[in-house]
Amino acid sequence: MIQENSFTLVNQQTGNLAFKLFYFEKNSPFDHLQRLNYYSMIWVKNGKGIVKADFSEYKFNGNVLLSFSPYQPFMLNQSGEISGWGINFHPDFFCIHKHHKEVACNGVLFNNIYSPPLVQIDEKTRANFETIIEQLKTEMQNPAMAQYELLISYLKIFLITASRLKTEQHSKVLEVDAEKEEPFILQNLKNAIEMHYRAKHSARDYADILSITPKALTRLTKTHLNKTLTDLITERIIIEAKRELYLTNKTVKEIAFELGYNDEYYFSRFFKKNTEVAPQLYRETVGFNRAKVV
Repeated sequence: MIQENSFTLVNQQTGNLAFKLFYFEKNSPFDHLQRLNYYSMIWVKNGKGIVKADFSEYKFNGNVLLSFSPYQPFMLNQSGEISGWGINFHPDFFCIHKHHKEVACNGVLFNNIYSPPLVQIDEKTRANFETIIEQLKTEMQNPAMAQYELLISYLKIFLITASRLKTEQHSKVLEVDAEKEEPFILQNLKNAIEMHYRAKHSARDYADILSITPKALTRLTKTHLNKTLTDLITERIIIEAKRELYLTNKTVKEIAFELGYNDEYYFSRFFKKNTEVAPQLYRETVGFNRAKVV
């Protein structure tokens, strides 16, 4: 299916979207809540507004890249006209878990609970993105041998370029905050969550570990990360649950138990509350045991 400035590649085996490149302008197609079963990158070239993602809101003002994982809720509230390019790709088309050593976008562009899902695009990167978009358009309009391979190559370059820029921008933010006490506490919190999220699910658990009150710790996370402590814990558990559902053949009960939930049905309700989709349906629509982590 090819339309002007909209190019879609469909998985012939499943009938699902594999890859899509599309241009948008004036009225954003993201003005209502999105929960998509594929990765979504939105390059807002012109325009400003507010992006709502998961439990938080972030302002954006022109030339910014927004990145979202499968079933991650998001929407854009624009101020005036908006234009740019969107790129969608299904995990079966390109698995960021399998290629994490090559592309390094997982935990940077996607599945980063401690950083806003956006990166400001500088002029050099803007020029690179323009070139990649033109290459993608050309390849989508001229299907031939090894089309998938070329599209994936261009997608990789796009992801790597964006990941490098976001990492560089994040490093500068850390340098500015280096002398403050709060980021030190938050780094300890990040380490604690990574170490204990499978067993400890409450804000008080982490407040006790860091010898600080839950209220004070939540105030820090809201100030510096724009999320409550409970939001951070929930998002980390959901990210791991999604990863297990996609990459393994473990039952939902096994995954629930490994994440500290003895009641499979309680875990399923928790997962659905935060993704709007049941664990088994997530597995069926996003993928199941189709890639191995390198």
